[in-house]
Amino acid sequence: MSESTPSSGYGLSAIPAAMAMAAPVLNYLPPCPRRYRPKIALIGCGAISEYHLRAYRAMGLDVVALCDRDPVRSERRRSEFYPGAALSSDYREVLRRNDVEVVDIALHPAERAEVIEAALRARKHVLSQKPFVLDLDVGERFVALATEHDVKLAVNQNGRWAPHFSYLTAAVRSGLIGEVASVDFTLHWDHTWTAGTRFEELHHLVLLDFGIHWFDMTVRLLQGRRPERVWASVARSTFQKMKPPMLAHVGVDYPGAQVRLSFNGHVRLGQEDRTVIAGSSGTLRSFGPSLSEQSVTVYTPACQATPKLEGTWFTNGFMGAMGELLCAIEERREPENAAAGNLDSLALAFAAMVSADTGQPQIPGAVRRIKA
Repeated sequence: MSESTPSSGYGLSAIPAAMAMAAPVLNYLPPCPRRYRPKIALIGCGAISEYHLRAYRAMGLDVVALCDRDPVRSERRRSEFYPGAALSSDYREVLRRNDVEVVDIALHPAERAEVIEAALRARKHVLSQKPFVLDLDVGERFVALATEHDVKLAVNQNGRWAPHFSYLTAAVRSGLIGEVASVDFTLHWDHTWTAGTRFEELHHLVLLDFGIHWFDMTVRLLQGRRPERVWASVARSTFQKMKPPMLAHVGVDYPGAQVRLSFNGHVRLGQEDRTVIAGSSGTLRSFGPSLSEQSVTVYTPACQATPKLEGTWFTNGFMGAMGELLCAIEERREPENAAAGNLDSLALAFAAMVSADTGQPQIPGAVRRIKA
């Protein structure tokens, strides 16, 4: 027997064609409330707000107010998506409206905390843009404030409802591959579009503003298991002109499991996004040239299957984040993207940032705050 031939069993790519079968049917599409259609206000009409409003319009949601300090931006969004919406440059004016029940706060982190607190005190349900907060203690205070005022506080971790991530999560939670032993995220993409924007001023642009999606998925896929330590490193390639390090790798140790994240945000050609989840009784893989072009394959001892997924990262993502909040309000439960759970994702991100700065592993939750 040659050294390249396995002594027993079969490789993932060697499952007999006869064993191929239809992929498991799993509920991965964005949720939508049955009847609840509250009046919604959007605070912050920057670039990403286009995707928020595009998703809400597709869902038939009622956005009645748009707020931004720059009236040109709010007017542009109104003309594009909600011609009947009222415009304001002061978020306090929006929060005084009795008809508004839900507020989508799409501001930068440094500006967001003040508005989140004011919205909760005004008894509005809140969907916060990510990263939720820059201080875990502040985040915990907001969670308590939401409970005190009997409103829901959720975080727009839209990546959770990207078709491939949503399907992978459903597969893991269904027990399809048994107990997860390892997760590998590898991303090669072009993030240089942020040059000259406020994002370029973030030293940990890759780990915080972008990587928070993958820290969030780490928590989702290892749900119920507590991470022991995080170690990370970042670097600037010799040819990059961007200010932040665009290379990063992170390791997260769990009891009996590991998660590895590898980022290169300065890849102009041949971009690739890959996820591999290995469990005790199977493996899940997702691969493609971008976040919205992914092919998922399920491997178990019985079959190899590739589901046909619907939607894209942005469309499904923003529909899912708001839809889940509205469903939770309608059903009187906590949303899947509740801020309380999102603090665990932030704890991983904060630990990774400090590990990268110090060269030392960090315990998630021990790093309570960071500077953006």
